[in-house]
Amino acid sequence: MNGLPHSEVTSEQILAAVLKSLDDNKAEDVVQIDLRGKTAVCDQMVIASGRSSRQVVSIAEKLAEDLKHTLGILPKTEGQDTGDWVLVDTGDVIVHVFRPEVRDFYQLEKMWLPLGKAVQSAS
Repeated sequence: MNGLPHSEVTSEQILAAVLKSLDDNKAEDVVQIDLRGKTAVCDQMVIASGRSSRQVVSIAEKLAEDLKHTLGILPKTEGQDTGDWVLVDTGDVIVHVFRPEVRDFYQLEKMWLPLGKAVQSAS
């Protein structure tokens, strides 16, 4: 592994690696939500879409692989079996990759943004 020890990796480094991997792997509608000071769960949440179940799983698998190779992080993943919604948890940054219909149904962005604030794309 070329990465730094996980304790030395900052949430900013993880976020940058996540956004690069999502962009490289053609994730769509990428949204970054800063949760510092709002929850102890994580510092950042990233939400993205894939066009199909297969692409959702592929984006999440490639993200986990990229994080392992670039930063030495082994994230936890859940949801690869169905491919509707895959969660990639690095600890500091949590990534949700959805099929568009499932993303529309759950609307996670709305849950974490202040009332009246529009969703902003990370791109």
